[in-house]
Amino acid sequence: MSEKIVQTAGRDSLGQFAPMFAHLNDDVLFGEVWNEDVLSIKTKCIITVVSLMASGITDSSLVYHLENAKNHGVTREEIAAIITHVTMYTGWPKGWAVFRLAKEVWKEDGEALTEKENYQQSIFFPIGEPNDAFARYFAGQSYLAPVSTEQVPVFNVTFEPGCRNNWHIHKAESGGGQILICVGGRGYYQEWGKEAVEMTLGDVINIPVGVKHWHGAAPDSWFSHLAMEVPGEGTANEWCEPVSDEDYNKLS
Repeated sequence: MSEKIVQTAGRDSLGQFAPMFAHLNDDVLFGEVWNEDVLSIKTKCIITVVSLMASGITDSSLVYHLENAKNHGVTREEIAAIITHVTMYTGWPKGWAVFRLAKEVWKEDGEALTEKENYQQSIFFPIGEPNDAFARYFAGQSYLAPVSTEQVPVFNVTFEPGCRNNWHIHKAESGGGQILICVGGRGYYQEWGKEAVEMTLGDVINIPVGVKHWHGAAPDSWFSHLAMEVPGEGTANEWCEPVSDEDYNKLS
């Protein structure tokens, strides 16, 4: 015999204020529909999670139904596949919102996350792939994720703790330069002959043409910034010497 679903939330919360609603919630929805035998409880849990996600509901009611799904046999791998599939039809923001809730519900079922995975959860833009093409111009590991490759190129550049790029100069016959917007972690920007500037979430740096500079993570923090190339004629990038360990270590 299958488990009988019993619900009293309607009467507990609204029994005095809206007794008919409480009756429909506790006796009809949960008392009859949830206890109907054609579909398994696990299947009903999945359908309910999908319905709430499609409706954009990500409050405590969805948390309850995610927990209910887990309690009735939906695994971590299954819920990840379910949310991914539904995201294709309902939209990326809904997928992100539901994944944040599901990861909390199933967190004890997964393996411990790496520092990189934990950091990825804290930022909106993807970390991307190892920045191998420019690795010779970086001290430490960096990552690159294209955000826009049309009109104005925009890339999310991520630095592991302690990673920074070499001194370099943006050049152009006209226009040109670069804009940095910090989207996660903590890092530094420094122009030649000036003090380093700390960058945290939301900080914007405008880099003119011809200014020698570097940017990268703090020694104890991951760091991500959007890099936007200002349109110009005859643009080029001149890479110079690495930032010395002595100068970099002064920042900490």
